[in-house]
Amino acid sequence: MEVFEKTGQPKIIETKQKKHELPPGLWVKCKQCGEMLFAKELANNLKVCTHCDYHFGMSAPERIAMLADEGTFEETDADLVSVDKLGFTGVASYTDRLKAYQRQTGLNDAVVTGFCKLNGHPVSLAVMDFSFLGASMGSVVGEKITRAIEAATEREIPVVIVSTSGGARMYEGILSLMQMAKTSGALARHAQERLLFISILTHPTTAGVMASFASLGDIILAEPKALIGFAGPRVIKETTQQELPEGFQTSEFLLDHGLIDAIVHRKQLKPTVGKLLDYLGNRRFTTRKNN
Repeated sequence: MEVFEKTGQPKIIETKQKKHELPPGLWVKCKQCGEMLFAKELANNLKVCTHCDYHFGMSAPERIAMLADEGTFEETDADLVSVDKLGFTGVASYTDRLKAYQRQTGLNDAVVTGFCKLNGHPVSLAVMDFSFLGASMGSVVGEKITRAIEAATEREIPVVIVSTSGGARMYEGILSLMQMAKTSGALARHAQERLLFISILTHPTTAGVMASFASLGDIILAEPKALIGFAGPRVIKETTQQELPEGFQTSEFLLDHGLIDAIVHRKQLKPTVGKLLDYLGNRRFTTRKNN
Protein backbone atom coordinates (compact mmCIF):
# COMPACT_ATOMS: atom_id res chain seq x y z
CA MET A 1 0.00 0.00 0.00
CA GLU A 2 1.40 3.35 -1.05
CA VAL A 3 1.47 6.03 1.56
CA PHE A 4 2.11 8.85 -0.87
CA GLU A 5 0.45 9.23 -4.20
CA LYS A 6 2.65 10.12 -7.18
CA THR A 7 1.51 13.28 -8.84
CA GLY A 8 4.28 13.57 -11.45
CA GLN A 9 7.60 15.41 -11.60
CA PRO A 10 7.73 18.87 -10.12
CA LYS A 11 7.73 21.57 -12.77
CA ILE A 12 10.61 23.97 -12.94
CA ILE A 13 9.56 27.30 -14.30
CA GLU A 14 12.30 29.15 -16.13
CA THR A 15 12.30 32.89 -15.74
CA LYS A 16 13.71 34.71 -18.74
CA GLN A 17 15.71 37.81 -17.95
CA LYS A 18 15.07 40.75 -20.19
CA LYS A 19 18.04 41.65 -22.30
CA HIS A 20 18.90 45.30 -22.20
CA GLU A 21 20.13 46.04 -25.70
CA LEU A 22 22.36 49.07 -26.18
CA PRO A 23 21.23 51.62 -28.74
CA PRO A 24 23.04 51.17 -32.08
CA GLY A 25 25.98 53.48 -32.69
CA LEU A 26 26.74 54.00 -29.01
CA TRP A 27 30.10 52.19 -29.19
CA VAL A 28 32.70 51.92 -31.96
CA LYS A 29 35.41 49.28 -32.26
CA CYS A 30 38.85 50.59 -33.19
CA LYS A 31 40.09 49.01 -36.41
CA GLN A 32 43.70 49.09 -35.24
CA CYS A 33 43.76 48.13 -31.55
CA GLY A 34 40.31 46.55 -31.18
CA GLU A 35 39.28 48.70 -28.21
CA MET A 36 35.63 49.59 -27.79
CA LEU A 37 35.26 53.37 -27.85
CA PHE A 38 32.35 55.49 -26.68
CA ALA A 39 31.11 57.11 -29.90
CA LYS A 40 30.52 60.53 -28.37
CA GLU A 41 33.98 60.55 -26.78
CA LEU A 42 35.50 59.52 -30.12
CA ALA A 43 33.69 62.35 -31.91
CA ASN A 44 34.89 64.86 -29.31
CA ASN A 45 38.45 63.61 -29.93
CA LEU A 46 38.17 64.39 -33.66
CA LYS A 47 37.64 60.68 -34.38
CA VAL A 48 41.11 59.71 -33.16
CA CYS A 49 41.35 56.58 -30.99
CA THR A 50 42.23 57.48 -27.40
CA HIS A 51 44.15 54.21 -26.98
CA CYS A 52 46.30 53.81 -30.11
CA ASP A 53 45.91 57.15 -31.96
CA TYR A 54 44.27 55.50 -34.98
CA HIS A 55 42.67 58.13 -37.26
CA PHE A 56 39.13 57.12 -38.22
CA GLY A 57 37.61 58.47 -41.42
CA MET A 58 35.68 61.73 -41.23
CA SER A 59 32.81 63.05 -43.30
CA ALA A 60 33.20 66.23 -45.31
CA PRO A 61 30.99 68.25 -42.91
CA GLU A 62 33.06 67.02 -39.95
CA ARG A 63 36.32 68.06 -41.59
CA ILE A 64 34.92 71.44 -42.56
CA ALA A 65 33.82 72.02 -38.96
CA MET A 66 37.34 71.06 -37.83
CA LEU A 67 39.19 73.36 -40.28
CA ALA A 68 36.98 76.38 -40.95
CA ASP A 69 36.66 79.17 -38.42
CA GLU A 70 33.26 78.89 -36.78
CA GLY A 71 30.44 80.41 -38.79
CA THR A 72 32.58 81.38 -41.79
CA PHE A 73 32.01 78.52 -44.25
CA GLU A 74 29.86 79.39 -47.27
CA GLU A 75 29.20 76.42 -49.54
CA THR A 76 29.40 76.83 -53.31
CA ASP A 77 27.97 74.76 -56.17
CA ALA A 78 25.84 72.71 -53.79
CA ASP A 79 23.24 72.14 -56.53
CA LEU A 80 25.54 70.26 -58.93
CA VAL A 81 24.39 66.64 -59.29
CA SER A 82 25.83 63.81 -61.39
CA VAL A 83 23.81 62.38 -64.27
CA ASP A 84 24.04 59.04 -66.07
CA LYS A 85 25.28 60.27 -69.45
CA LEU A 86 26.60 56.84 -70.49
CA GLY A 87 23.48 54.92 -69.48
CA PHE A 88 25.49 52.65 -67.19
CA THR A 89 23.74 49.36 -66.46
CA GLY A 90 24.81 46.65 -64.06
CA VAL A 91 23.56 45.11 -60.83
CA ALA A 92 22.12 48.55 -60.11
CA SER A 93 21.94 51.58 -62.37
CA TYR A 94 24.25 54.52 -61.76
CA THR A 95 21.23 56.74 -61.10
CA ASP A 96 19.94 54.35 -58.42
CA ARG A 97 23.35 54.23 -56.77
CA LEU A 98 23.59 58.02 -56.73
CA LYS A 99 20.18 58.34 -55.10
CA ALA A 100 21.07 55.72 -52.49
CA TYR A 101 24.31 57.47 -51.51
CA GLN A 102 22.60 60.84 -51.47
CA ARG A 103 20.09 59.46 -48.95
CA GLN A 104 22.79 57.80 -46.84
CA THR A 105 25.21 60.74 -46.67
CA GLY A 106 23.01 63.80 -47.08
CA LEU A 107 25.42 64.99 -49.79
CA ASN A 108 24.80 65.51 -53.50
CA ASP A 109 28.22 64.13 -54.45
CA ALA A 110 31.62 63.18 -53.05
CA VAL A 111 33.05 66.68 -52.48
CA VAL A 112 31.92 69.80 -50.65
CA THR A 113 33.41 73.15 -51.70
CA GLY A 114 33.14 76.68 -50.43
CA PHE A 115 34.82 79.77 -49.03
CA CYS A 116 35.78 80.19 -45.40
CA LYS A 117 38.35 81.65 -43.08
CA LEU A 118 41.01 79.40 -41.61
CA ASN A 119 42.74 80.94 -38.63
CA GLY A 120 41.53 84.27 -39.97
CA HIS A 121 42.81 83.72 -43.52
CA PRO A 122 40.31 83.62 -46.41
CA VAL A 123 40.66 80.38 -48.39
CA SER A 124 38.82 78.33 -50.97
CA LEU A 125 38.23 74.95 -49.32
CA ALA A 126 37.33 71.62 -50.97
CA VAL A 127 36.80 68.48 -48.89
CA MET A 128 36.19 65.00 -50.31
CA ASP A 129 34.00 62.42 -48.55
CA PHE A 130 34.88 58.72 -48.88
CA SER A 131 31.44 57.60 -47.70
CA PHE A 132 29.97 58.78 -51.04
CA LEU A 133 30.86 56.12 -53.61
CA GLY A 134 34.40 55.85 -52.26
CA ALA A 135 34.93 59.54 -53.09
CA SER A 136 35.40 58.51 -56.69
CA MET A 137 36.06 61.43 -59.03
CA GLY A 138 33.32 61.90 -61.57
CA SER A 139 32.32 64.93 -63.62
CA VAL A 140 30.69 66.75 -60.70
CA VAL A 141 33.60 66.16 -58.32
CA GLY A 142 36.09 67.39 -60.94
CA GLU A 143 33.93 70.37 -61.86
CA LYS A 144 33.41 71.47 -58.27
CA ILE A 145 37.12 71.22 -57.45
CA THR A 146 38.02 73.08 -60.66
CA ARG A 147 35.54 75.85 -59.87
CA ALA A 148 36.92 76.10 -56.31
CA ILE A 149 40.45 76.55 -57.71
CA GLU A 150 39.38 79.06 -60.37
CA ALA A 151 37.39 81.08 -57.83
CA ALA A 152 40.45 81.20 -55.57
CA THR A 153 42.58 82.42 -58.47
CA GLU A 154 40.05 85.12 -59.25
CA ARG A 155 39.88 86.23 -55.60
CA GLU A 156 43.66 85.89 -55.20
CA ILE A 157 43.40 83.62 -52.17
CA PRO A 158 44.94 80.21 -51.32
CA VAL A 159 43.31 76.85 -52.09
CA VAL A 160 43.11 74.08 -49.48
CA ILE A 161 41.94 70.65 -50.67
CA VAL A 162 41.41 67.67 -48.35
CA SER A 163 41.63 64.54 -50.49
CA THR A 164 40.44 60.98 -50.08
CA SER A 165 39.45 58.75 -52.98
CA GLY A 166 39.40 55.29 -54.45
CA GLY A 167 40.03 56.75 -57.91
CA ALA A 168 38.06 57.54 -61.06
CA ARG A 169 34.31 56.89 -61.15
CA MET A 170 33.94 53.93 -63.50
CA TYR A 171 30.27 54.69 -64.15
CA GLU A 172 31.33 57.77 -66.12
CA GLY A 173 34.18 56.25 -68.14
CA ILE A 174 36.38 58.72 -70.03
CA LEU A 175 34.35 61.65 -68.63
CA SER A 176 35.77 60.79 -65.24
CA LEU A 177 39.36 60.54 -66.47
CA MET A 178 39.06 63.97 -68.10
CA GLN A 179 38.73 65.52 -64.63
CA MET A 180 42.40 64.76 -63.95
CA ALA A 181 43.50 67.13 -66.71
CA LYS A 182 40.85 69.74 -65.89
CA THR A 183 41.76 70.05 -62.19
CA SER A 184 45.48 70.03 -62.97
CA GLY A 185 45.05 72.75 -65.57
CA ALA A 186 43.20 74.96 -63.10
CA LEU A 187 46.03 74.51 -60.59
CA ALA A 188 48.61 75.42 -63.24
CA ARG A 189 46.86 78.76 -63.78
CA HIS A 190 46.63 79.24 -60.01
CA ALA A 191 50.39 78.65 -59.74
CA GLN A 192 51.10 81.13 -62.55
CA GLU A 193 49.49 83.78 -60.35
CA ARG A 194 51.90 82.74 -57.55
CA LEU A 195 49.08 81.74 -55.25
CA LEU A 196 49.29 79.03 -52.62
CA PHE A 197 47.82 75.51 -52.83
CA ILE A 198 47.93 73.29 -49.72
CA SER A 199 47.07 69.64 -50.37
CA ILE A 200 46.01 67.46 -47.42
CA LEU A 201 46.04 63.69 -48.00
CA THR A 202 43.91 61.40 -45.85
CA HIS A 203 43.27 57.65 -45.79
CA PRO A 204 42.98 56.52 -48.53
CA THR A 205 44.08 58.81 -51.38
CA THR A 206 44.73 56.75 -54.49
CA ALA A 207 44.55 56.39 -58.28
CA GLY A 208 43.36 59.31 -60.44
CA VAL A 209 43.01 61.79 -57.58
CA MET A 210 46.56 61.12 -56.37
CA ALA A 211 47.82 61.18 -59.97
CA SER A 212 46.36 64.66 -60.50
CA PHE A 213 45.54 67.54 -58.16
CA ALA A 214 46.30 65.80 -54.84
CA SER A 215 50.02 65.54 -55.65
CA LEU A 216 50.40 69.08 -57.03
CA GLY A 217 50.36 71.03 -53.78
CA ASP A 218 52.97 73.67 -52.98
CA ILE A 219 52.80 72.05 -49.55
CA ILE A 220 51.60 68.45 -49.23
CA LEU A 221 50.51 67.27 -45.79
CA ALA A 222 49.22 63.84 -44.80
CA GLU A 223 47.53 62.25 -41.81
CA PRO A 224 49.41 59.43 -40.02
CA LYS A 225 49.37 55.94 -41.59
CA ALA A 226 47.22 57.00 -44.54
CA LEU A 227 47.30 54.81 -47.67
CA ILE A 228 48.59 56.99 -50.50
CA GLY A 229 49.48 55.90 -54.01
CA PHE A 230 48.29 55.18 -57.52
CA ALA A 231 47.64 51.44 -57.83
CA GLY A 232 47.08 49.35 -54.71
CA PRO A 233 49.91 47.32 -53.15
CA ARG A 234 48.38 44.00 -54.25
CA VAL A 235 48.12 45.13 -57.90
CA ILE A 236 51.72 46.41 -57.90
CA LYS A 237 53.01 43.21 -56.34
CA GLU A 238 51.23 41.02 -58.88
CA THR A 239 52.40 43.20 -61.78
CA THR A 240 56.06 43.49 -60.76
CA GLN A 241 56.34 40.04 -59.16
CA GLN A 242 58.42 41.61 -56.39
CA GLU A 243 58.10 41.84 -52.63
CA LEU A 244 57.19 45.37 -51.58
CA PRO A 245 59.01 47.20 -48.78
CA GLU A 246 57.42 47.24 -45.34
CA GLY A 247 54.99 50.12 -44.91
CA PHE A 248 54.84 50.67 -48.68
CA GLN A 249 52.44 53.50 -49.68
CA THR A 250 51.88 54.74 -46.15
CA SER A 251 52.33 58.39 -45.20
CA GLU A 252 55.49 57.48 -43.29
CA PHE A 253 57.04 55.67 -46.27
CA LEU A 254 56.26 58.56 -48.62
CA LEU A 255 57.68 61.12 -46.20
CA ASP A 256 60.94 59.15 -46.05
CA HIS A 257 61.07 59.18 -49.85
CA GLY A 258 60.29 62.87 -50.31
CA LEU A 259 56.81 62.70 -51.85
CA ILE A 260 55.09 64.60 -49.04
CA ASP A 261 56.32 67.46 -46.86
CA ALA A 262 54.98 66.51 -43.44
CA ILE A 263 52.78 64.12 -41.48
CA VAL A 264 50.43 66.06 -39.27
CA HIS A 265 48.30 64.67 -36.46
CA ARG A 266 44.64 65.59 -36.91
CA LYS A 267 44.61 67.67 -33.73
CA GLN A 268 47.47 69.77 -35.11
CA LEU A 269 46.13 70.09 -38.65
CA LYS A 270 44.30 73.40 -38.36
CA PRO A 271 47.08 75.20 -36.44
CA THR A 272 49.67 73.81 -38.88
CA VAL A 273 47.74 74.99 -41.94
CA GLY A 274 47.15 78.30 -40.20
CA LYS A 275 50.89 78.81 -39.71
CA LEU A 276 51.57 77.95 -43.35
CA LEU A 277 49.01 80.55 -44.38
CA ASP A 278 50.72 83.06 -42.08
CA TYR A 279 54.10 82.41 -43.73
CA LEU A 280 53.10 81.86 -47.36
CA GLY A 281 49.52 82.87 -48.02
CA ASN A 282 50.02 86.62 -48.23
CA ARG A 283 53.71 86.63 -49.21
CA ARG A 284 53.10 85.27 -52.72
CA PHE A 285 50.26 87.73 -53.22
CA THR A 286 52.50 90.66 -52.18
CA THR A 287 55.36 89.48 -54.42
CA ARG A 288 53.09 89.16 -57.44
CA LYS A 289 51.64 92.66 -56.89
CA ASN A 290 55.08 94.23 -56.55
CA ASN A 291 56.22 92.67 -59.81
